[in-house]
Amino acid sequence: MVLGCDLGDRDKNSRVKMDGSLDFIQWVGEDMSLKILMCLEDPSDLVRTGAVSSSWRQFVITHGLCKKLCLRMFPEASSFTRVIECDHMGKSVATGTDDSAEWTSLVTEHKVYALLSRGLTTSTREKNCMSDSIFASSTDNYPEESIKNTLEQSDRVNNRATYWSSKGESDPAAPETLIYKLSSQLCLITEVHVHPFQAYFQFGFPIYSAKAVRFQMGHPKVPLEKYRDEVDKFLDEQDLSDDKFVWTYHSPEYPMAQENRLQKFKLPEPVLCIGGILKVELLGRVQTQEMDGLYYICINHVAVIGRPLSPLFDVKMIDERGKCTLTYNPYTFSLKRVELIKEESSSQSHFRRFSESIRTWEQVIISTLRGAGPLMIDDNDSDHEYLD
Repeated sequence: MVLGCDLGDRDKNSRVKMDGSLDFIQWVGEDMSLKILMCLEDPSDLVRTGAVSSSWRQFVITHGLCKKLCLRMFPEASSFTRVIECDHMGKSVATGTDDSAEWTSLVTEHKVYALLSRGLTTSTREKNCMSDSIFASSTDNYPEESIKNTLEQSDRVNNRATYWSSKGESDPAAPETLIYKLSSQLCLITEVHVHPFQAYFQFGFPIYSAKAVRFQMGHPKVPLEKYRDEVDKFLDEQDLSDDKFVWTYHSPEYPMAQENRLQKFKLPEPVLCIGGILKVELLGRVQTQEMDGLYYICINHVAVIGRPLSPLFDVKMIDERGKCTLTYNPYTFSLKRVELIKEESSSQSHFRRFSESIRTWEQVIISTLRGAGPLMIDDNDSDHEYLD
């Protein structure tokens, strides 16, 4: 009983002291507060913590807790060396005067990393993030058996077999590489699908799968946009080689089944792909072609399942190490909506002018048939002329 009274009095005194002059963070101390808050796993909880009071908000922002949580959940985000928030015109928001620039930068990081973490952890519908094919280490018959065929889900297009085929090799261990461009430079990837091709036009209907598959993600050493005119050439001539990319993620090796089906390979953890490039490594061969006795790998379809983070988030590559700037544009959807409204208004205006033109011509034809003589058409309408 005495011990209970002592503890009760101590708790009462502590509460009085906290209510009178100190809040929780000041009472517990900076180091312990950091340990406690870093146990939070939901970015929304950190945002709510910062909303308790101005001192709590300053504590959360000053120590970059939202950024630390994001880096803990997605280590790939360590590539971001700078964060930019865009205004309604798509331009970088000013960071303020010299005195407030550092605080403004911290507030921007807090906001952007909180939204990024929330976007990465919120459950939304995933889709195929594949945009285009870039490179194949070899192609047997180009362009009929090009890597571009793997973007198609069907194994036949216009009654013609569609697939990618490697060149034949006498060594069954010879690997092949396929490189693709994703739909966004910032994608959260959860799994990759690969469908080996079954040659239904060959005796025995052989399936040309690989023994195993492995995936890498990264970015080009030089942004593809810098040589846009050459990209089409690369896509045609298969010259955009593997050494023009930097790979920042390497998956485990997955065994492939020699079966005619879409094989789904789930990554151990969702991967934040920064740079928008995927490499599929096809390791080993299992099937020879009867006519030449060589080993081939043939792929019908490849899909990358995940969530593109654009247009709200985007990245600008800085150097070959992958260090880049993360940009956040909250007005992207508003701007697209305005553009759609403008296009719709323009189309409606054009339709109205066209309808008025038709009605005017109808009046001309009716007047002429009735023998009413010539009709003067408004000179302001450039589409019409004076008719006799």
